[in-house]
Amino acid sequence: MLFDSSIRKELGRSFGATLVVLITVVMTMMLIRTLGQATKGTVSPSDVMLVMGFTVLGQLSTILTLSLFVAVVGTLSRMYSDSEMSIWFASGQGLASQLKPILRFAWPIVAVIAVLGLLVWPWSNQQIQELRSQFEQRSDIDRIAPGEFQESSDGTRVIFIDKDSVSQESASNIFLVEQRQGREFVTSSKTAQIQTVDGVRNAVLTEGQRVETDQTTGQIKLTHFDSYTLRLEDSSPAKTSLTARAISTPQLLQNTNPVYLAEAGWRAGLPLAALNLLVLALAITIVNPRAGQSTSLVVALLAFVVYYNLMNMGQSWVASGRMSLGGYLLGIHGSIFAIAALGLAIRHHRWHIKDLWQRRGITA
Repeated sequence: MLFDSSIRKELGRSFGATLVVLITVVMTMMLIRTLGQATKGTVSPSDVMLVMGFTVLGQLSTILTLSLFVAVVGTLSRMYSDSEMSIWFASGQGLASQLKPILRFAWPIVAVIAVLGLLVWPWSNQQIQELRSQFEQRSDIDRIAPGEFQESSDGTRVIFIDKDSVSQESASNIFLVEQRQGREFVTSSKTAQIQTVDGVRNAVLTEGQRVETDQTTGQIKLTHFDSYTLRLEDSSPAKTSLTARAISTPQLLQNTNPVYLAEAGWRAGLPLAALNLLVLALAITIVNPRAGQSTSLVVALLAFVVYYNLMNMGQSWVASGRMSLGGYLLGIHGSIFAIAALGLAIRHHRWHIKDLWQRRGITA
């Protein structure tokens, strides 16, 4: 019992340190990525921290899984190098008996991973999608930037204003191109002012001209004006369809669309992957004095990368209809569990290849 509690305490310290490091690294990467999106105009600059926070929150299940896996591998590696595992084996305990204290420590974390994957992951993606949609559907006035050609939210209008002499309510040297009902309108003016009448914002253009081109017949009409009022209709926010990542898990299960089933299978596989990695950590962790203590950690990271790539590949197969949801869960997670359990059994019973062949009645 004392040995079990000491293992759990060391696992807790290792898990906490690994979690802090991984969260710091992921937050830095997500901040750089989100700033790049804000530069490209995909995300509002004022929402950078919100988008980064929701992104990290959505990836927290993967971060917890990797932290737990690295903590178990690191703790077992230290126990092997300090000969604590030799004492454990000498007391009549096998390697598989280590699984019990590890599961006692890990089950709350696995439960959190399940909650994050099934509930928090779609919620965070939904928040990110709403922030992006609100930014993309902002009004035409909010889109205007001096010295840049800006397209309206509906794609029918392009406007350019001069960098100089611009304020919140007025601008100079305006160039506007509109397309509607098979006609193209090119408008230019020296100045413009924003006026609000009955809650509707209008742009009053002065000293300009307007060229109307019929795209069907090619007829051109030129009009000069001293004052021209242009209504700036703020586009009503269109209802955006949520992607599979942003749909709640119960709604995914109610839909037979392969894309939705693939997303549901990926979410359900997160806690299964965490449990499989615990068994795999026991099977692959070993310290070779000649190779150094970091060998097991390198192998563990490689196994983690391969496992998650298999999950993503299986998800794409389900989404394309090449694999069923049950086949995905059983084929990916079931196979990894069988391999990990077999490796753990071999090391627990100290079987050798020669012994396995002799058990099958084959002599060398």
